[in-house]
Amino acid sequence: MEQLEGTVLAGSAFEPMAGRVVVDDGEITAVEAVDTESTDIVLPAFVNAHTHIGDSVAKDAAVGLSLEEAVAPPDSRKHRRLAAASREELVAAMGRTMGFMEQTGTAAFLDFREFGLEGARALRAAEDGRDVSAFIFGSDDPAVLAVADGFGASGANDADFSAERAAVREAGAPFAIHAGEPDATDIHPALDLEPDLLIHMVHAEADHLERVADQSVPIVACPRTNAVLDVGRPPIRELLDHTTVALGTDNVMLNGPSMFREMEYTAKNFDVTDREVLRMATTAGAAIAGLDCGVIEPGRRAALLVLDGDSDNLAGTENPRSAVVRRATGLDVKRVVL
Repeated sequence: MEQLEGTVLAGSAFEPMAGRVVVDDGEITAVEAVDTESTDIVLPAFVNAHTHIGDSVAKDAAVGLSLEEAVAPPDSRKHRRLAAASREELVAAMGRTMGFMEQTGTAAFLDFREFGLEGARALRAAEDGRDVSAFIFGSDDPAVLAVADGFGASGANDADFSAERAAVREAGAPFAIHAGEPDATDIHPALDLEPDLLIHMVHAEADHLERVADQSVPIVACPRTNAVLDVGRPPIRELLDHTTVALGTDNVMLNGPSMFREMEYTAKNFDVTDREVLRMATTAGAAIAGLDCGVIEPGRRAALLVLDGDSDNLAGTENPRSAVVRRATGLDVKRVVL
């Protein structure tokens, strides 16, 4: 049994409380208010709800490129670089990115993995021996579900995914799809597929959001990547008013997979509260993937992040929750419990 003391951001509201989290055999068994001298800040570990970590073999290779030039299949800079990488190079590069995610407090990530069954197997190989876990949305053929957790489609304007959707539904696995990234033309076709998850929705309008709410489809927003590729600003306030919204860092080629940076950017550039942003970075992604983490309460998996509240960066904060969202960095991480 282990006890973590300090300011605990407890429950679904992340209310700061002086207390301790009791962990036994990987499970939170108690969350207790106690007097403590610890200046640590204890919060749920992050769930990065959208990544492409295969892009770890091409970090910063798309600087200055458009969306199509950078990532659009099949001839973008990303896909050419992925095709040229050996399996050993790919696995090693993805493993190092996963190491960074572990160091900066990410418990799990939802990855769109290219190149079908072999691509999914490469990510499983990179995951082996790591504490951070990959929820893989595989590609190309539903046969990828032998290794992957779900199926990820590039976009409804890229191909007809109706056969894949039917097969994935038959298998009882989740189906996710990019939508509304360069423009709105693929949003209704994506919703026609009755997806379990939508990625981006930068150009979502009122009629799209009504359908999202009616179909109860969660969304992952990736605002930093949208800014880098100059495709627009996702209407995060409106998305939150209609459905569950999680945060993702998207392509490693474009941005480091730091949830601290994603939270800070979102909190400072969109009409959202710090509580909502922290929920997007933890609870929402966990719920989308069916993971038993993302909130500190008894009975949950002990996936926790401990920050040094007396670091040069965080010392003196009057609002620990806002400090986590707006100010904290990987340098403030004292411990990650996964």
